Amino acid sequence: MIHRQIKFRPSDAVILVLIAAFFGYIYYRVRYGLEYKTDWSVIPQFLIHRDPDTGSWAANFLLDGFVSTIKLSIWAALFASIIGLLMGVFRTSKILLLRMIGRTYVELIRNVPPLVLIFIFYYFFVDQIMPLLGVDEFIQNRSETGKGIISFLFAEEELFSQFISGVVTVAFFEGAYFTEIIRSGIDSIERGQREAAYSLGLSPLDQMRFIIMPQAIKRVLPPLANEFINTIKYSALASVVSIQELTFMGRSVIEATGKIFEVWITVSLMFLVLTMTLSLFVGKLEKKMAESD
Repeated sequence: MIHRQIKFRPSDAVILVLIAAFFGYIYYRVRYGLEYKTDWSVIPQFLIHRDPDTGSWAANFLLDGFVSTIKLSIWAALFASIIGLLMGVFRTSKILLLRMIGRTYVELIRNVPPLVLIFIFYYFFVDQIMPLLGVDEFIQNRSETGKGIISFLFAEEELFSQFISGVVTVAFFEGAYFTEIIRSGIDSIERGQREAAYSLGLSPLDQMRFIIMPQAIKRVLPPLANEFINTIKYSALASVVSIQELTFMGRSVIEATGKIFEVWITVSLMFLVLTMTLSLFVGKLEKKMAESD
């Protein structure tokens, strides 16, 4: 493997100076133009605080929202992957009905604003589907241990329905983009490989499982990684239906402190930690998959 030596050029220094000047100007306008007094000392107490009942340290608003965002993003990405895989196979199927189902789903979801979708899913899913399935009664009848597991994996009992509506909305929205990425990966596999698999007596399902899909996943991993990152960012939309993820908690802290810039910068950095961690993980995964070839 060839490693390129990274050189620091004069143009890089100019860019760094311009970036520093830009942020310096922003700080000047906020500090003196808006007469806004920054106070970063209020942030740590909303990340972690001492529980008055137990006396031990516990997560506060922003850290609770950070954890909720992680859970919401994981479940949404998982369901989006399942939807995308299924619909991606439908989009490349020889059966007309399956292709029509896949395309209808993609075109419908991609051309409706996600904010509209989350309201539709929230009022329809929470008000109609959840009571029909008896979800609230199921949770209420669980033991304290069962409720603790549900709270750990999803959300508190009183916020469970909202959490699920957020997961479903983000999953269905992102699933449309996952579908097109997986479809393009499947279509990129050479026709000769399908014919060779057919000549070996493999069924269409086995062709997809053992020949086509493993190669397609390798080819579409970079755009899939981008959509996983988008899933994290789109989780912020769930705040409009009172799901207590990071953005919702950030707004609550602003209402309590009035510190707009400090809170939003902190929230942005916390989102950045998630997205950068995922980017680094996917980068290492790509290298390992490339070495395996």
